[in-house]
Amino acid sequence: MSTDQTTQTRHTVLAAPAVTGPDRLRLRSGRWIDNWDPEDRGFWEGTGRRIARVNLRWSIFCEFLGFVVWQLWSIVAVQLPAAGFDLSSPQIFWLISMPSLVGATLRIPYTFMVPKFGGRNWTIISALLLLIPAIGLAVCTSNPETPFGVLLLMAGLAGFGGGNFASSMANITYFYPASEKGYALGLNAAGGNLGAAVAQLVVPVAITVGAFGATGGLQLPLAGLVWVPLILLAVWGARRYMHNLSHAKGDVAGSIAALREPHLWIMALLYIGTFGSFIGFSGVFPKLIKDVFPDFSAFAVGSAALSLAFLGPLVGSLARPFGGKLADRFGGARMTVASFAAMAAIALTVVWTLPLANFWLFLLLFLALFTASGFGNGATYRMIPRIFAIRGEDTGPVSGGVDSQRKSSAALGLISAIGAYGGFLIPQVLNASSTSTGSYDGAFYGFVATYALMLALAWFCYLRPGSKMAQGGV
Repeated sequence: MSTDQTTQTRHTVLAAPAVTGPDRLRLRSGRWIDNWDPEDRGFWEGTGRRIARVNLRWSIFCEFLGFVVWQLWSIVAVQLPAAGFDLSSPQIFWLISMPSLVGATLRIPYTFMVPKFGGRNWTIISALLLLIPAIGLAVCTSNPETPFGVLLLMAGLAGFGGGNFASSMANITYFYPASEKGYALGLNAAGGNLGAAVAQLVVPVAITVGAFGATGGLQLPLAGLVWVPLILLAVWGARRYMHNLSHAKGDVAGSIAALREPHLWIMALLYIGTFGSFIGFSGVFPKLIKDVFPDFSAFAVGSAALSLAFLGPLVGSLARPFGGKLADRFGGARMTVASFAAMAAIALTVVWTLPLANFWLFLLLFLALFTASGFGNGATYRMIPRIFAIRGEDTGPVSGGVDSQRKSSAALGLISAIGAYGGFLIPQVLNASSTSTGSYDGAFYGFVATYALMLALAWFCYLRPGSKMAQGGV
């Protein structure tokens, strides 16, 4: 048989007819799909939904592991002094905050990797990259003589996990019709966010169960090594079951146009307040507990130690989709303002009640703070498409050659990247407060003032009576 005949036969076997329309859904070598059209209801119900769900499941799993790796140093850094590492408190804060700084920065280029390499291919690559910080953490924490610069480098490489969010969200948006994008992206985001909670639950147990050796009874290398089999499983699953969509194209023009919109920067600032608070407090919560309530930093469970710090990111992750649902019902701006009001009140209460030295009250307040930030995450993200749609009505359906929908899509990725810088800012503000005054009170008063400012900004821009945004139901 000739080469041309062989190729023709292969395409005949792999081709699957679309349920409606003249085009045929074609699966090419490398699991590339041509003619994907989720807006065709016949195709979507007959073929598309099943394929999209498979890709969504593996995307969630890979992004989940990305958040796990992103948060590893928030747990390990607190344990380093007990394992024989000579580190100051400011150095520990840097190890906690560096992954967020790198991860937030990587989210911007990661957004454009899916169109360049394909969603399946980039998921494989980005999952493989997680092996570097996971194994690197194991190597550098096995020796207490490891220089701080090396520890900081490995902490920065954990930012690979933070970048995964942007590419994962960008990939999934191509698979779903407009009517189901919100739900699919919400599941993808919530599944990823849960990685922060699971890491803080599993790692303290892994490094203490059956502990032995000279590193203070802690097996810190296991904090990274325990995830290696799951990362390899994610790579295998992405390679075996996920797809690349040939119609997924990058939109540099849309991103440039979105950056020129003032509302992108307003929403990015608000997202620093909501998601930035979630990821920032997730990272620093184990250290806060250890510094303020050292007797409650771990609870013995058999031969292992359990930290309750995982409860914070857990409730914050679970609250995110509910924030989106309430925003659908009552408006994203209203829910965002309510979230900032709650966060300001809770942060103020934390400061006022710290002298009581009541751990359980402290934990309850922080769980409420995480819940409010989770609601705010969902609500703030819900605002973005509506804001750009209203802006499109003002400037015309197409402005500068880019329509409002393209700007909105680009803005979602850019805002998620900028908001993640909150994960760096919050630990550094707490570090500055502790270094200069010996307490965290100044930092929390600063958070209260910031949340109040963001509340006022959100109200003025999107809820002020008579404004175009308020009339448009943002």
